[in-house]
Amino acid sequence: MVMTKMKAADVVIVGGGVIGLSIAYVLAREGMAPVLLDRREPGREASWAGAGLIPPIGEARRDVPAHPLAALRAWSARLYPEWTAALLDETGIDPGFRRSGGVDVARTDREAEALHASAGQWRAEGIAFERIPPGDYARVEPALASDLRSVYFLPDRAQVRNPRLLQALIAAVERRGARIEPHRGAEGFVVEGGRIAAVRTADGEIPCGTVIVAAGAWSGGLLEPAGVRTPTPPIKGQIVLLKADRPILRRIVEHGRNYLVPRDDGRILIGATEEDVGFDTRPTAIGARVLLDEAIALCPALGEAEVETTWAGLRPGSFDSRPYLGRATRMENLILATGHRRAGLQLAPATAELVVDVVLNRAPRVDLSPFRPDRTPGSDAADAFRS
Repeated sequence: MVMTKMKAADVVIVGGGVIGLSIAYVLAREGMAPVLLDRREPGREASWAGAGLIPPIGEARRDVPAHPLAALRAWSARLYPEWTAALLDETGIDPGFRRSGGVDVARTDREAEALHASAGQWRAEGIAFERIPPGDYARVEPALASDLRSVYFLPDRAQVRNPRLLQALIAAVERRGARIEPHRGAEGFVVEGGRIAAVRTADGEIPCGTVIVAAGAWSGGLLEPAGVRTPTPPIKGQIVLLKADRPILRRIVEHGRNYLVPRDDGRILIGATEEDVGFDTRPTAIGARVLLDEAIALCPALGEAEVETTWAGLRPGSFDSRPYLGRATRMENLILATGHRRAGLQLAPATAELVVDVVLNRAPRVDLSPFRPDRTPGSDAADAFRS
């Protein structure tokens, strides 16, 4: 079968989630006009399904070397206020960035010990926090259960309304002249002389100068036929959305890997499961029950709220919890930006800035060696704050 040659592009971005859209936004800001391909509507996979949690900004101590993932996370958190303000000014769409503060809680003595260890990490990262004494929990979050074993208040925790952020990115990218191609997914690559000469789609081949793969959980399967091994196993996450007739929560509540996120309109997101079930995105009764039981145990008043809907998304894993960022080995014009696990939304601004540094051959503003696609898998990756 002869493939049709389509109009060439200097940069083709494969994947239209928050990572791909953010990269397109920064490239367009630099005066380039990338082509972004997405197999569905942009932003409708893991980025839309997430809760939009943004970690607190820390000022790392000079005497404590920052973990690579913590450094990336801190830079991204610092970028978020200016990014979202610029998007609002440019598009009129409010991404909903709010510094609502958060509480991390423990229900057992063992969890309290683990939370105390996390506080040590926060201190090393320069993150502001306060341990709340028993009996005083209502001062920071009146809706919390009174029998919690430990509560820490993090005043700088923030959130973003991820569907609105995605809408703003799409509008800004298109206003700046980039081309978004929905329902046109990449099906493979034409490789010639150690370079990707074109991206194959169902409609034909797109000749290109640079390819950036930001296809989330689908990245690994797309890259393997081209000889690039970067596994991105899907990690299913389910969320339940509650609707209350009055505001119940003021703060983001985190308990281990689960969270409660209050929105300005009185809705509360409960998330999120972590399931190894392949590419199955069906919400399940057991998943909803686990999340609802968790929410009511943490905040009994939520038992009165209406269950509005449930959904699930697929986060892209990696072999050591760090994302893959940078040029692929032996494929000089292929750049990877994938494998962010639960941290895609929170790491999007910093990831985009770094990837564009690579595209433009500038010195990256954060050391990329810990995120190289060809790195040796490590076991010391710090767990990111949830997103």
